[in-house]
Amino acid sequence: MTWLSNAAIERLRDVADWPAPVGDRYEILEPLARGGMGTVYKARDRELDRLVALKVLSAIALDDEEAASRLQQEARVLASLEHPGIVPVHDVGVLDDGRLFYVMKLVLGPRLDEHAAERPLAERLRLFTRICEPVAFAHARGVVHRDLKPENVMVGPFGEVLVLDWGVALLTASASREAAHVVGTRAYMAPEQSRGESVDARADVYALGGILHFLLAGAPPDAAPLSGPRALQAICRKARAPAPDDRYRDVLALSADADRFLAGAPVEASPENAIERAVRFARKHRAAIVIITAYIVLRAVIAWLAP
Repeated sequence: MTWLSNAAIERLRDVADWPAPVGDRYEILEPLARGGMGTVYKARDRELDRLVALKVLSAIALDDEEAASRLQQEARVLASLEHPGIVPVHDVGVLDDGRLFYVMKLVLGPRLDEHAAERPLAERLRLFTRICEPVAFAHARGVVHRDLKPENVMVGPFGEVLVLDWGVALLTASASREAAHVVGTRAYMAPEQSRGESVDARADVYALGGILHFLLAGAPPDAAPLSGPRALQAICRKARAPAPDDRYRDVLALSADADRFLAGAPVEASPENAIERAVRFARKHRAAIVIITAYIVLRAVIAWLAP
């Protein structure tokens, strides 16, 4: 018996998944990424002469009605969320072999876990608050992502921050019907989500707390202890509180607390004592304190030298 190598198996899967002709409009160029239910390809839109990304249901999921339904829901969710931090959908259709596909804007760039590694803390926090913006936008329109993690965030070549992979997104109006399904990534999943209970926007607040943990510790919450400034650790812990009612009330409140830290202001998650307040004041007004101190010292020296 001859065993196939992993590389050979991957090549066979690529051949099996390669989309049948997508009409006359789209020319498939190369695969970009593969997920649980589909593959994303770089393609050319011949009609408009532009490069696009085309997501196609995996060949092994051809008869999987749930996978097809999720891909269709993902396309509809993306089409309903017009925000700069969410990739827009251009088209949807069915291949000759019956597989569903949809076409979206092509954005190339590193994932957040790759991009943030060597960035200073302030830049990582600004990236975090920009991730919060499209998530808050989706929540305002009744959509919960349910799989927020660094691998599902892309940083574009011009600094764009895009939240990707809305394949398990939940419309809050249908939350009760979805309660039995456990979907997401364990390291970032809220306790109620991992138990298969009904979830709301606070499950995404929990996952965003996991992303903040990653940005502070350089690893997922289940792989490294929390580190960083005390106030930021408090923000992370509040976002990741086991009980939904103990978390931030929404994503905007979480983002606002991160903004307060960046501005040198006290944060909601961490009440200050007198010493911490004094230290924060000194850091925020360091330049002014140095100038005033130098002035006082100079005046003292002049007074001492005066006859």
